[in-house]
Amino acid sequence: MVERDDPEVIGRRVQRLRTQRGLTQRQLAEPAYTPAYISTLEAGRARASDEALRHIADRLGVAFEELAAGRPAHLATGLRLRLTEAQRVLADGRAEEAAAQYGVLRAEAEAHGLGREQAAALLGLGECALQTGDLTEAREYFEQAEERLAGTTLPARVPAVRGRAVAHYLAGELRYAVYLLESTLDELNRGGLHDPDALLLLYASVIGPYMDMGAHARAAQAAEFALALAPRAGDPALIARMHRSVARTLLAEGRVAEADASLAKAAELYRQLSLRTELANCHWMRGYVHAQNGELERAEVELRLAYAMLSETRAALYRSQAAVELADVLHRRGSSAEAAVLLQGVLGDFSSERGAVHAAAAHRLLGIIAEDARDTEAAEEHYVRALSLLERAGAAGDLADLCRLLGDLLRRTGRVEAALDAYRTGLGHRTAPGTTTLGPAPAQPPL
Repeated sequence: MVERDDPEVIGRRVQRLRTQRGLTQRQLAEPAYTPAYISTLEAGRARASDEALRHIADRLGVAFEELAAGRPAHLATGLRLRLTEAQRVLADGRAEEAAAQYGVLRAEAEAHGLGREQAAALLGLGECALQTGDLTEAREYFEQAEERLAGTTLPARVPAVRGRAVAHYLAGELRYAVYLLESTLDELNRGGLHDPDALLLLYASVIGPYMDMGAHARAAQAAEFALALAPRAGDPALIARMHRSVARTLLAEGRVAEADASLAKAAELYRQLSLRTELANCHWMRGYVHAQNGELERAEVELRLAYAMLSETRAALYRSQAAVELADVLHRRGSSAEAAVLLQGVLGDFSSERGAVHAAAAHRLLGIIAEDARDTEAAEEHYVRALSLLERAGAAGDLADLCRLLGDLLRRTGRVEAALDAYRTGLGHRTAPGTTTLGPAPAQPPL
């Protein structure tokens, strides 16, 4: 149903179009209506029925939608088709080109009062900004999209909420990302708004922050719910993303074959959908799985492919994150010099507000390489910087291991008290993963 403008606005529009076509009020009215009725309508003193507007639109040679709402016929449909094209460009890894398209579409949708299409363009701009690593800009786009969708149902607003959460997560604000995702899940499940696509998107997105915070039990439960919801979801790209996230929990539980199978499903869906950036991320994750299973040669092949694909798509932040995983494998295969060069080359892409967890991983690995080269001063500096980044991000999952590395280094250099402090800090983070930072779990879906 077309949202109609006020009678005064429609009246002025009818008068303008009638005058442009050189018609009198009688010619416009006949045979179904009177000139007096047209006069009253043009003055804004009458609210025309849909039937009357269709008659007038037909006489004026315009679409009903243009007369009632002031926009060309099929404009919304055309905008949606162009939004789909912009989405395809983004999926192909051309984020800057897609952002230019989304910007034009946003302006057109705003000019014609098409709120949903404007929100869709803002969501697209947010996804482009995530790919290029402009996290503040991404967050602002997602916030604006949520504002445009304020009058819609919660499931319709979920992509904007999820986008905001991912921007905070990539910026190292793990607790707030989890809060956004959990509170939305709670509201959906307690309110009976059991939209499979919305729930699947949220559960798949919360797994990463859970794992980095050391909340492995919650990550496993989110993965379980996601797998149960997948058969009901209608978006293949969303299902593929879910398989990629679930692989992390399977790997943490030692279920390597299942993790690899999950990633294989995701990769096949991404190939079918021609989602190049997501496919690159899938190669990255498969490389990580092989590395954790000790298959370093296979891991290097997958990670080099992911790094090359992400470099081509100019997805700067994701490229840098993949580089850290590749450097770890290179170091383990004896190519520490190449690993160090790779890490130094991407470290500038990170900061405490942008990719903090991977920045910490880069400093940790550079510390290990420096320690192997007997440069204890550089090693300590890298460990301390990594520790600071992880503490700010609340990434308890990696803190204990880092504290052990720092403690061992301090002990070997004769600073026993400082080493004990480092060990105590690490033990504090190992006691109960996730319990010190997370409140009650959100309500469960009715599965």
